[in-house]
Amino acid sequence: MEQGIVKPKTQRHKRILKARLPKVHENDKKSLFIRGGNTSETVTSVLKDLYALKKPNATLFRKRNITRPFENATSIEFLSKMNDASLFMFGSHSKKRPHNLVIGRTFDSQLLDMIELGVENYQSLESVKGNKCALATKPCLVFAGPEFETDDELRRLQSILTDFFRGPVIKNVRLAGLEHVIQFTANDGRVFLRSYRIALKKSGTRIPRIELENMGPNMDLTVRRTHIASDDLYKKACRKPKAAKPKKVKNVSGDIFGTKRGRIHMTSQDLGNLQTRKVKALKRNLSETKSAKKTIKRLKSS
Repeated sequence: MEQGIVKPKTQRHKRILKARLPKVHENDKKSLFIRGGNTSETVTSVLKDLYALKKPNATLFRKRNITRPFENATSIEFLSKMNDASLFMFGSHSKKRPHNLVIGRTFDSQLLDMIELGVENYQSLESVKGNKCALATKPCLVFAGPEFETDDELRRLQSILTDFFRGPVIKNVRLAGLEHVIQFTANDGRVFLRSYRIALKKSGTRIPRIELENMGPNMDLTVRRTHIASDDLYKKACRKPKAAKPKKVKNVSGDIFGTKRGRIHMTSQDLGNLQTRKVKALKRNLSETKSAKKTIKRLKSS
């Protein structure tokens, strides 16, 4: 049975269908913050604080959603499809899994992967006194710890956290625009999340002195359950269209910092007619010149 063409009936539906059209360069990823059927004050505060850091590309659901993503992800996929969002964070609380967070992402409106985390030692934005960074500030992400490279689950968690907190794609960054740092440290099976504000202090030179001020939120995360996508599906989700790939220019290469290097091909040069710099100290004496001429004549006659 062939599927018919879906015609929009409202302006909102029309905008959603237009946003789903395949694009060479995708829009900034949106995030959904969903409250479960039963949540604690800690989970509710975590969702609000992370929503504040993700605005404006985020949506916080005020109503509760009675669902269990690891048992049935259809409701998460439906909300992701209707809101054109590829990232989600689901918060819940139970006696078996207290202060529970599920962070994940979707591909083509289908669940790609998700990881369940337990929250401990939480400090909210309000509890940490001090200045905060501006709204919609692109953060600098720092991942510390060898477990992010050796453990498969933490390696995938690093990829999800990078997608979740990286912010919009920009071309240039000014020094004063670096205001926010989020650090993830993996140690002994836990991931420690710390959020800092960058303060530029006077140093007496042109280069300012940089200090990190604790801004919050801070929390300790423990991995509980995981749903990892297969290698084929993950490779398909990471595939880039040909139109988005930069065209190769002959004899021109670059590095990750945007520096261009060119290769020049030249014809062979005749070094016999090369004009060098004349120095008095290197001039021959009259006797040396005569002996050199005699040597040349002797070689020609022989």
